[in-house]
Amino acid sequence: MIIPKTLEELTPFIEKGRSILFFTADWCPDCVVIKPHMAVIEAEFPDYQFIQVDRDEFMEVCQKWDVFGIPSFIILDDGKELGRFVSKDRKTKEEIISFIQSV
Repeated sequence: MIIPKTLEELTPFIEKGRSILFFTADWCPDCVVIKPHMAVIEAEFPDYQFIQVDRDEFMEVCQKWDVFGIPSFIILDDGKELGRFVSKDRKTKEEIISFIQSV
């Protein structure tokens, strides 16, 4: 999982290549539940770069991508959105894997 600290670090992952943006926050209980499963999910999809986007550090990015509930996932290919799993509901490992497979 790539964890950018600045917008300058984040932007190349949004604009180039196949990426999955994982919107999260440390205070989010549903995010804490899914984080231990992210390594397994990443291993199943080696063609993607997984980018952790902290909601509090990147509020402008969340607004740009209309992400208001976390945890949420957006799949990108060279900056073009291919799919999104965005809601305020808790997500299971199986739901996330199924979402990625469906794109």
